[in-house]
Amino acid sequence: MNHVSVTCYDQQRQLPLIKADDPELKGVYSQVLQDVIKRVDKAYDAFFRRIKAGQKAGFPRFHSNRRYDSLTYPQGGFDIEGNVLHLSKVGDVKVKLHRPVEGNVKTLTIKRECGRWYACFSVEMDTPEPMPHTGEITGIDVGLTSFAVMADGEHIENPRYYRTAQAQLRRTQRRVSRRKKGSNRRRKAVGLLKRAHQHVKNQRADFHHKESRKLVDRFSLIAVEDLNIKGLAGGMLAKSVNDAGWGSFLDKLTYKAEYAGRVLVRVNPNGTSQRCPCGASVPKTLAVRWHTCTACGLSVNRDHASALEILRLGLSLQASTQSGATCVA
Repeated sequence: MNHVSVTCYDQQRQLPLIKADDPELKGVYSQVLQDVIKRVDKAYDAFFRRIKAGQKAGFPRFHSNRRYDSLTYPQGGFDIEGNVLHLSKVGDVKVKLHRPVEGNVKTLTIKRECGRWYACFSVEMDTPEPMPHTGEITGIDVGLTSFAVMADGEHIENPRYYRTAQAQLRRTQRRVSRRKKGSNRRRKAVGLLKRAHQHVKNQRADFHHKESRKLVDRFSLIAVEDLNIKGLAGGMLAKSVNDAGWGSFLDKLTYKAEYAGRVLVRVNPNGTSQRCPCGASVPKTLAVRWHTCTACGLSVNRDHASALEILRLGLSLQASTQSGATCVA
């Protein structure tokens, strides 16, 4: 059997003929349709790459109109004036701008989340001016008792948004379970469940944005652990680790530091809780929450000692770390 490979551009060239046969597609902007083909092409490229690598393949799934939650204008066909967004083949849509649109707008993605629609602009901007040097440095130890502890001993409390909302989520989930599959009532119940989870997600993201912004504004050098968060999230503390959202927080901290010209250093996490900042070994189990070093006499909270050790490791890399860069020890 001869196999013929159909490229992304082969499919795009067929679009005019397909649109001529389907009146509904005439109401869709041509570049939006081309972007859909690019998405399909990426999905199949990833599928065949996983097969060659011997991984679980996961055949690309067809997305119905209920599952297809975004469309992209890759080059043009849109314009924004004040609080009105002009979309080709759609019309004028009133929007609420979260912030002024700065720079040269390149693409626009219209996204649906839990019944609400968002317009996401991708822009090109000039390299920002670095923030003034503050001279302050810190190491950050993320945890579950406190969300984070800094080298000066300051604690950031863990808000535990999922734990707080768990009772409401349980009730909303029961409502979905009691509805007949395929019914309109079940669809409405699923929508309520999505909004409940989305609210928790938004609370967590807001917390991460605000705390990472405070840290970047305050410190010129920030040292953090290069954690295997995916591995931690699969252990016995998975719910608490996912609720804290360390990965999302560190991602936000990384790009904010780069944008502000700060130095962010990622250090090897192995042994940071088993050593004293003086370099002496102080082994302790997870149940031991207080650090006492017989070599230097340091007696502080375990997380505080870890933050000091993370800062020490970060400073050891400072000579090889440039402003706005990320290094790993």
